[in-house]
Parts: sequence; structure tokens; C-alpha cells
Amino acid sequence: MSKDQNGSVKVRDVKVGKPLAAGKKRANSIFGTMSVAHADDDEPGPGDVYHAEKVIGDGDFYTGQWADNAPHGHGKYLWTDGCMYVGEWHNGKTTGKGKFSWPSGATYEGKFKSGYMDGKGTYTGSYGDTYRGSWVMNLKHGQGNKSYANGDYYEGDWRRGLQDGHGRYQWKNGNHYIGHWKNGNMNGNGTMIWSNGNRYDGYWEDGLPKGNGTFRWADGSFYVGVWSKDPKEQNGTYYPSGSPRDNLDWDPQEVFSVDLNDCKICPCEKVSIFPSQKMQNWSAGGESLHKQSIYRKGNDGSVRPKRMSVDGRLSNYSYNSDGNVGFEGVDRKSREGSEGLGLGNLQLEDSDMKLNRPPHLRLKPVKKQGQTISKGHKNYDLMLNLQLGIRHSVGRPAPTTSLDLKASAFDPKEKVWTKFPPEGSKYTPPHQSCDFRWKDYCPVVFRTLRKLFKVDPADYMISICGNDALRELSSPGKSGSFFYLTNDDRYMIKTMKKAEVKVLLRMLPAYYNHVRAFENTLVTKFYGLHCVKLTGTAQKKVRFVIMGNLFCSEYTIHRRFDLKGSSHGRTTDKPEAEIDPNTTLKDLDLNYIFRLQKAWYQEFCRQVDRDCDFLEQERIMDYSMLVGLHFRETSISDSLSPADRTSGVQTPTGNGDVDNDTGPRLSRVDMDQLLVDPTRWASIRLGINMPTRVELTVRRSDCEAQMVGEPTGEFYEVILFFSIIDILQDYDISKKLEHAYKSFQYDPTSISAVDPKQYSKRFRDFIFRVFLEDT
Repeated sequence: MSKDQNGSVKVRDVKVGKPLAAGKKRANSIFGTMSVAHADDDEPGPGDVYHAEKVIGDGDFYTGQWADNAPHGHGKYLWTDGCMYVGEWHNGKTTGKGKFSWPSGATYEGKFKSGYMDGKGTYTGSYGDTYRGSWVMNLKHGQGNKSYANGDYYEGDWRRGLQDGHGRYQWKNGNHYIGHWKNGNMNGNGTMIWSNGNRYDGYWEDGLPKGNGTFRWADGSFYVGVWSKDPKEQNGTYYPSGSPRDNLDWDPQEVFSVDLNDCKICPCEKVSIFPSQKMQNWSAGGESLHKQSIYRKGNDGSVRPKRMSVDGRLSNYSYNSDGNVGFEGVDRKSREGSEGLGLGNLQLEDSDMKLNRPPHLRLKPVKKQGQTISKGHKNYDLMLNLQLGIRHSVGRPAPTTSLDLKASAFDPKEKVWTKFPPEGSKYTPPHQSCDFRWKDYCPVVFRTLRKLFKVDPADYMISICGNDALRELSSPGKSGSFFYLTNDDRYMIKTMKKAEVKVLLRMLPAYYNHVRAFENTLVTKFYGLHCVKLTGTAQKKVRFVIMGNLFCSEYTIHRRFDLKGSSHGRTTDKPEAEIDPNTTLKDLDLNYIFRLQKAWYQEFCRQVDRDCDFLEQERIMDYSMLVGLHFRETSISDSLSPADRTSGVQTPTGNGDVDNDTGPRLSRVDMDQLLVDPTRWASIRLGINMPTRVELTVRRSDCEAQMVGEPTGEFYEVILFFSIIDILQDYDISKKLEHAYKSFQYDPTSISAVDPKQYSKRFRDFIFRVFLEDT
């Protein structure tokens, strides 16, 4: 597929203007009813659908319905490498029912969406293996069954291309497993039944028995115990049936070395290249398309480009007679003084006009948040104390503990004090900071939480206590707490009031059980709770908690929102000129709807309900959903109207030039590689690195406190991040008084301080209006 030096796809008409009758006959024979253009017609206008046969690039061939310089309707595309697609198209992307075939003989027949295999479909591999079921973005996801080329068979749940959930796998020799799966392995509670009548009932981990389980023989004898491939951890009791065939010398390790030898899971055939990786970016395709997409005629006859600002708002500007750019409704002063999202950042280059490309957005590059705490900073000693204390706590030898903790570990009185004199002691090293005492709250619980959250102790210690200094965020939060970030952005440290510490310790048992039960929980992850007490006359105490940083990612966060579902005071207090990618916007600033794939959306709804139930039971309120967006390069518009198809709105670039972006931007091929590479699947979880779409919304000017704007039909592909934060505010007497006081002045439903039950309902109602299923 060749492109010219301007990046446009080369398209050549093979046949144009067939006679109407002949054209209809051919069209009906291949695709059914459609409209065609004949020799006497004028050139097709915007939105007109007609039959076309075109040679694209250096030999690719398309025949079928065509509109606005891209395939649209039913069509057939043949690539020079032998791949072929026959089916429905929408705005240049395979969308709807279709069939894709590979040169190897493999085929996929079913639903497509925006170029991806997405929906119900059947894939037949070149070696004869077949999968029938649900797909999401090229991956098996949902219910489906797979017949393997070697005779094995699986039916059940899939997730991101692997068996995950509940399912049944049957081997060609008659053995079969029924139970839970995770990442393509038997994992959780399940039953293995062998063709000779033997069976194992119990727990599995990574495809092998692990934990409590029972092995039964066909003659009625059985063995009950704790299972492990490590003989030292294996123990149990053998119960013979009384049959003379009983083998009392049987070794449980035979299950691993003999019985499970023929029970290997057959790997799925790898797809050589996905249909979405073959799709052209038709929006960059012809000069006529560009003219349609970036210009519109004004009432005075002038030609004005249509352009979306980084925040999704339309900016109208035209070319004056002197060649300068004129802005509608914006005076000179506001143009010259605006920054951030303002129109003053829009600049035109001569080369852009020559190539008919939209003008670029010029924004400042994203800078690292906060000020590095170097020597001389007022909190330099506090940082050293914190790092010394963490190094001591994490590095201190401790017995291995299971995830089943005793109630005593959660006792608020369970804390360890350590003295840190400058000259050092038997347990602490000498240091250059002041004399201080260090307190660890519930150390066993937080050590186990780090283990549960898969935090490596060495990495944790290096992030916080390495050679790099912490960074202090420029201003304290609304609560008066200060925030510090590790240099690698992985962890956030927040100073806490005594009341917040009490809330966390009070809810710690319920929090531990909740995050252990739901690995996809959206609530903040806590890694440690500590206190530094300075000696001397001041006797100052600084309490702080260590949390995960949601926005620690390889992708630049272009927009961030803090959403509560309340309207009073829920707009940013910054002037528009000062808003940048590090600005946290609020409810009334939100101008997107987040559209999640069906499987993700269902999981999202379940998890939000679980998390809100937990917070409601713990009498917590004032929490919020923190959301971050990384905009991908490619924009989508799924509207069927010709005006929408030719709007040419580009994806917001967030912080301007790609060269200035501090993180990579994802193209469609990048996205495919991210999804196909199993090593990267682990990085995609509910709320973390989620590929999805957002739809632009616009608020009505006659409704000041409209919580959710009207959908516009303009979609952007993004990487989405979200989490429930600020979960340590209980509904105490101060919040009850705040509610009573503000209720006299404002609408009681609009203020943040409300009863936890009412808060939970309002939060869910709002979140389920801005997070929707992508249909």
C-alpha cells in the first residue's frame, strides 16, 4: 500500500461512470441493492453512496459501495499479499457483518467494529482449529467454544484471548476439567476427571493442584490434604477403600509427574496479522476529502476551517483578505493573552495550507508535577526521616505470613516505635537528619497488603528510598494535606490528620477483606501507614499514608477529572489560560461520556456497586472518581450523517506537537500490538491502561448546573484510567454540621457533604450516566 510524500493514500479509479442498467446489474449480483453513478451524472457530492472499482496504492483492489473518498456500505477489498475482506464498511472501516480471509487459508466470519473483529464471530485456523463466540478488539472475550486441531475442546469464558472465568476443557483422550480459569490456566476451584475414573476436586494455581484438595480413585479410596508440587509443602491423609487393590505406597507427587502429564492445555494458533492492521487511514486519503473535512462556508461567503480544540470545543476561524487568521467572537486581547486551552495556541503554518492539513495545536509540553525536595527545602529533613523509616520498615526481617491474618494484626494498638538517633543505634544506621522517632501502624497488615497488590519489596524501597529525592506538589489539597511523589511517579505520599488515621485503622479489616475479595476493586491502594515524631520542644508529629499513583503510566495523561456527582463548587477555579494537562478538572468541567466495551462495562458496573456498598457500610462519603485520558492519534465519527462523516475533526493532541509529548501516542497498529502481546495484557485492567472511546458532549447555555452535557456524535479513541480516591472521610459531626449549614444556602442535593447512603446513590447515578456501554 503506497502513499505519496504527503502521507495520502493513492487511489486510482479503474472504471468510472458505467451505464446505469449495467451498473445496477453488476451491483445487485455481488452486493444487493445500491445506488450507482453513470456517465451522465455529475460528480458525487458529500454523503452520496455509489459503486466504485479502485486500485489503491501499488495494487490493492476495492470494488463496492463508496462515499466521501472511502469504502462505505458493502464492498470487497483484496490486498496484494492475498488477504481479502468481503462485507460491510462504514467510513472506510470494516464495521458490521463480514468475512476476512488470510493467504494461509484461515478465515474469520462475523461481526466487525471500527476495523476490529468485535462481536459474535467464528475463526477457523489454517490447521483446522475453530473458535465460535464473542470477540472484543481482535481478542476472544466473553462466552465461546474452541475446537483444537489436535482434538481437544474448550467451552466457557474467555478474557483477552485466553480462558478466564468458568469453563470446561476436554482432552482428546477423554480426560476433562470443569472449573475456574485465569490467564489460560486452571486456577481456582475445579474438578479434573480422568478417563480411568480417577478425579481431583479442589484448588488449582497456574494449572496445578495447590491448596486443599481431594484425590479419589475409581475403587472408592481417596486422599485428602494440602497439595503442592513442592514435596515439603505436601501433606495429607490416605483413606483406603478396603479393596485388596489398594496401593498404600502411593505418592501424591505422582499426580504431578504422571496423572497430569497428558493434561497440557493446547495453545491457540497465533493470528499472523489482524484485519485492523490492514486498514487504511482514509481520513488522510485524498485532496477532496481534506477540502470537505476542514473547511465550511460562512454566511458572508468566506471559507472557514472547522477545528476542535484540545478540550473538544469548536473553534471557528477564517482567512481575512490580508491572509491573516480571524477568530469569530474573540477579541485581540483574549487571543494574544490566552494559553493552555485558549485560541492563542492555534498557529497556522504555510506547509499546512499547501498540504490541506488542519492547523496544529501548539501547547506547552507536559512538565513533571511538583518541586524536587533538595537540601535547603523546609521539608528536606522530613523527607530524609521518611526515607530512613521506610528503609527500616521494609528491610526489617519478618516471618512469612499467609493472606489469612489474625484479628490481632488489625488492632489499632498494633504499632511499632523505633528511635533514630543521628549517631545510630543497634537497629538503625547513623544519619545526617535530626533526632526522631518512627512509628509503623499495623505493620503485618500493610506488609501483607503489599504482597496482595504484588509490590516487590526491593522495588518499593528503591522507589521511595533510592538516590532520587521526592517531589512536593505545589499546593496542599483542600483538606490541608501535603502530597509527595516518588521520582519514578509510582507512589504518592499524603500527610494525614489524626482523625483520618483513626478512620483508616477502624476500617482496615473491612478494607483488607474487600481488596482481597475483589482484585479489580477501584478503591485506592494503601501500602503503608506511618508517623514521624520529631524530638525536642516541638514534639511535632507528621502522619502519612503511602498510596499507588493512578497516573504512573508510559502514556501522557492529557486530561484529568475528579468526579463526585455534586454540582456546588464543582468547577475548576483556574482561568482557562492556566489550564494544562496537570490541571484536575471537576464535574461541571466534564465534556465527555466514557463508552466502555460491553464486557468491560458490565465488570465496571459490578465493581462500582461493590465498592460503593463497601464505602457506604463504612460510613464513608466525599470520595470521588479520578479519571485520566490519553488521546490516541486517530479520531472516529460514527455518525451516519454526511456532515458528520466529513467533519474532519482531529483527535485532541493534548500537549501539542508529538515531539514535545512526554509519552508515546498509539496508532491502530500500536494498539493491535499492545493487545496481541501477552506480556502487555497484564498492564490492561479495569481502570488501568484501558483502550476505549469517549464521546464529546456540549452543555446547554440555558442550564448552568447541567451535570451531563448533550452527546455530539464526535468520538475519540483514548487510553483510560480511573480509580475511586479520597476514601477516608467519614460522616462525623463536622460533616453533619457542614451539611446543615450549607443546606440553608444551597440545594441540599448539590452539596458534597451528605449522608453516606445518599452520597453513594448520587455518586452511582452520576457515574452510570457518564460511563456507558459502547454500542
